[in-house]
Amino acid sequence: MKKRSGKTARATPRAAVRHTQVRTAQSRGHVVFLVGFMGAGKSSVGRALAGRLNWRFEDLDDRIERHQGRRVAEIFRDSGDSEFRQAERSALAAVLGELRAGTARIVALGGGAFVDKQNAGLLKEAGVPVVFLDAPVEELWERCCAQAAEEKTERPLLRSREQFAKLYDERREKYRKATLRVRTGSRTVDAIAAEIEQALGLRKIRTRNEEGEFE
Repeated sequence: MKKRSGKTARATPRAAVRHTQVRTAQSRGHVVFLVGFMGAGKSSVGRALAGRLNWRFEDLDDRIERHQGRRVAEIFRDSGDSEFRQAERSALAAVLGELRAGTARIVALGGGAFVDKQNAGLLKEAGVPVVFLDAPVEELWERCCAQAAEEKTERPLLRSREQFAKLYDERREKYRKATLRVRTGSRTVDAIAAEIEQALGLRKIRTRNEEGEFE
């Protein structure tokens, strides 16, 4: 996936994307949730899509970190997966509650969020569109390794390519339950954002305040 607009050497054919107009209870509304494995481009695509629509972008992990006062990696290290998932569910429930105020928002979820049955249930009950950003595991591995090297950070999942691929396979089946699946391999961020905008029939809003609410 490329961050700049324009053609790529191995662009994914349009036929590879489920491009029919998708309709859910809120698909004509002003909220979209992005899910996918680490390296799928949820934050990059989310920001690009929010920019096209003049909506607000939010990464759920950022909300969790602000509320907990520590980074996601520190929560996992010090408190374990169970406590993090509890914080994640609370953050997601809070976001869904805020949507009743009419906020226009693109929300990127962590790699394990949609896999959690309670989180998936909350999203299904809310009737909001969920977009699965899909890419070949080899490309995801390369993206994550490059990002970790650039940021000079160590990610436990990158210690073993085999474990990385195994977790990807396990989670991918859950991701496929999303409203829409869009392939991101060897495609530009702008092209992916445009596909989501068209497939969900999203519309740009003229004005909003800092919280994403209409003015």
